[in-house]
Amino acid sequence: MEKGYDMVQTEKLIFEYEKRDEEGNVTGKSRAIDEVDIDVKEGQFIAILGHNGSGKSTLAKHINAILVPTEGTVWVNGLDTTDPAELWNVRQSAGMVFQNPDNQIIGTVVEEDVGFGPENLGVPTDEIWQRVEESLKAVGMIEYRHHSPNKLSGGQKQRVAIAGVVAMEPKCIVLDEPTAMLDPVGRKEVLKTVKKLREQKNVTVILITHYMEEVIDADKIYVMDHGRVVMEGTPKEVFSQVDELKKYRLDVPQVTILADELKKQGLDIPSGILRKGELVEALCQLD
Repeated sequence: MEKGYDMVQTEKLIFEYEKRDEEGNVTGKSRAIDEVDIDVKEGQFIAILGHNGSGKSTLAKHINAILVPTEGTVWVNGLDTTDPAELWNVRQSAGMVFQNPDNQIIGTVVEEDVGFGPENLGVPTDEIWQRVEESLKAVGMIEYRHHSPNKLSGGQKQRVAIAGVVAMEPKCIVLDEPTAMLDPVGRKEVLKTVKKLREQKNVTVILITHYMEEVIDADKIYVMDHGRVVMEGTPKEVFSQVDELKKYRLDVPQVTILADELKKQGLDIPSGILRKGELVEALCQLD
């Protein structure tokens, strides 16, 4: 896939918030993001990994201009997120899917909910329904278009939330821990949907997560800890540093740990094994 211009770029991004006591008095400042530089090209799939409190969700909220930097700069599709005149354009460029789909779904019927965003953008009615149909097809939920969202499973609700963002035709979709509240089946559904969207619509995807197995197909991974980027590289490069990842309290996939242990025992197998099939193949090639 051709990767184009900078879709999202941050430069020395710092975000601080005020700490207050029980009476509401300011007691100091806390730095949630500490000089973060990331660079996301058009069409890329970027993953931002980190334990709770690492700053990854705070970073996500900067991409959609829900938060703006205390210092440094965030550009989305070439637009400075601190420019009030560009706020609308920034939010049209980068759509956001949150952890809890119930916070994002407001319609009483699935198709109405998906059409809400385009309607707000002033899209003509005929085109709204066309976008609703295309978006629901893209996430595999077209047969539920007349259903009430309340009757859907968690994974189905999240797919409807994703369809609602897709219908606004953003160039970039930011998914902030979209599977954190789902069971394994729901997680699989959502990840399959994201993969399909990337392949069919060439949309830039930024996935914020702490589940390492969700990021093995990413073009690049950033690992965050205490507001800083502490590791970056391809999945293979990042996953090959098992001890380092454990230090940042990340749950390294079992197959990667097993491969790392075998390598430490002297077996001649590659670093950064991501899938069971890769490990089986590596073991079969041993003399």
